[in-house]
Amino acid sequence: MDRGRDAAARSGGLPLSLVQLALDFLSPRAVRPGPASPPPAGAAEAGLPRHPQANREAVLQGRRVAYRLERAKRRTVGFVVSANGLSVRAPGWLPVAQIEAALAEKAAWIVRKLAEAEGRRDRQETRRIVWADGTGFSLRGEAVVVRLGARRGASGLQPAGDGGPASLWLAVPVDATPDQIGAAVRAWMLREARQDFTARLERHAGPMGVRWSSLALTNARTRWGSASASGAIRLHWRLMLFRPEVIDYVVVHELAHLRHMDHSPRFWAVVASVLPDYQALRAELRADDNPRW
Repeated sequence: MDRGRDAAARSGGLPLSLVQLALDFLSPRAVRPGPASPPPAGAAEAGLPRHPQANREAVLQGRRVAYRLERAKRRTVGFVVSANGLSVRAPGWLPVAQIEAALAEKAAWIVRKLAEAEGRRDRQETRRIVWADGTGFSLRGEAVVVRLGARRGASGLQPAGDGGPASLWLAVPVDATPDQIGAAVRAWMLREARQDFTARLERHAGPMGVRWSSLALTNARTRWGSASASGAIRLHWRLMLFRPEVIDYVVVHELAHLRHMDHSPRFWAVVASVLPDYQALRAELRADDNPRW
């Protein structure tokens, strides 16, 4: 499941074409895939995210957009916009000219979404957490405050007795550096996330008629989660910042892929059968405005 996913253009489909992949690579506007390179001329002025795996470029509404084009066995052209830029997935048979036409048709929407994603990333960066005793963060949508100096074996989450935020007590010296404190919080969060996600997978898998085989926690830049046909589930640990209902949405989304490895109407029907309000939860996930760690 892609972070910041937004729906896009639609078209027909046939089997993947290796010839088309070669034509894409040799096309004048193709950018050789590889590590992120400095933004092309005009990108800085536009202030639009450049995809870290960009292999093509387009000028949309006067702004240069470096995006990733991926050929896939699908019947549609789809756009995914996130803080990392624009990804385009298209049928293997579809000529580049038609993909570019779809980009041009959606140019205003793409540029607006990229600008929104960049603005959201900037806000998150300016609010990046500086770890110290008393630093607050979100856990399942609720405020938690870090406290230092817990005895060995006495660390953990303690609810507040006065209705205030809960406290996460850490066995970390009171004079620890921000990096040391942040590492301790993340280690605790990873342990908590594994327990939380495992419980949710077990709770939803049976009623959905699917079996999952393993769980891995990720720190992926562009995905909240993913699922493989073997039943392997991958979930981003930062989901722990969201309300439980939003976490459930991502868990159910990935389990639904064990029924349908696509985003067809049948897939969404499975999701809706468990979470009728999934669209509102998906919108909340897309609007992620939590500070960066």
